[in-house]
Amino acid sequence: MIHGTSAPVESVDWQTLLATSITDVRTLLERLELDTTLLEPGLAACAEFPLRVPEPYLARMQPGELNDPLLRQVLPVGEELQEQPGFILDPLGEQHSNARPGIIHKYHGRLLLIVSGGCAINCRYCFRRHFPYADNNLSSQEWEQALDYIRADSSISEVIYSGGDPLAANDKRLHWLTRRIAEIPHVRRLRVHTRLPVVIPQRVTDSLLEALCDTRLPVTMVLHCNHANELDQALAGAASQLRGAGMLLLNQAVLLKGVNDRLEDQIALSERLGDNGILPYYLHVLDHVRGAGHFHIDDQQAKELVGRMLTRLPGFLVPKLVREVAGRASKVPLPIELLED
Repeated sequence: MIHGTSAPVESVDWQTLLATSITDVRTLLERLELDTTLLEPGLAACAEFPLRVPEPYLARMQPGELNDPLLRQVLPVGEELQEQPGFILDPLGEQHSNARPGIIHKYHGRLLLIVSGGCAINCRYCFRRHFPYADNNLSSQEWEQALDYIRADSSISEVIYSGGDPLAANDKRLHWLTRRIAEIPHVRRLRVHTRLPVVIPQRVTDSLLEALCDTRLPVTMVLHCNHANELDQALAGAASQLRGAGMLLLNQAVLLKGVNDRLEDQIALSERLGDNGILPYYLHVLDHVRGAGHFHIDDQQAKELVGRMLTRLPGFLVPKLVREVAGRASKVPLPIELLED
């Protein structure tokens, strides 16, 4: 049910689900029957990075279970306020790559468009939790200037919708933007990086599919699932719709202590992704953003974990283990430690 109403989640449109997300720590604790001693540190952490959890995502959590892997990703905790060496505001140096408002241009041949600064969920490990979205909220004139930037650089063959979450933008905006990009001859591909269909599967509608897929550009959607429990029937249905529209579906995850750092967790995630036609793409080691140090996993543990996955899964279901390093020309693959159980 939507908080404060009798409406079941399945019958509510995505805009309403987005607007009625839980943003109050006390409400989250009460809904999940958790100890109120978590309230004070949660409120303190929210002063720096707000809480946001949509109802369809909350519904997949286990009441009374503090260590629920979905809850741990969104629950504000006191550890976020502890200073840790090397954990900084902009670990990927993106503000230096913010070529102009709305554009992050880090890698040859492709760039990110900040389509929306809004998110459906505030993940506590987010590497952009301190990003200046207000400076990248574009007017109509600034969108034209962003498109001019793409037109002027013939090396750009791929445009990547990013954010925030690009699917927090309405379909009218996505429809307009996708068609304008498709008019640029040297752009060959469109990619969409989004977590919204994961946390609010109702976001996938006929209108969205038309907005993204009705041009010459092949579309790849990179979802963000960290745990098998995120892949419920509603998301399975959304993934089927996306594939039916011709999209290639990939997944990127972040390796998080207490969420998905066991071999069983990663195997279950890859298997369930594969069952739903979503290929594991990247497994990121944690970006060292201030406030996320309690999720950190040692590199050696990460290498051994993915090495063990290779002995248990077909290669196409094993994601690449990578780190993003500010100033590097691409993501940096980490060498795998191939260990047999």
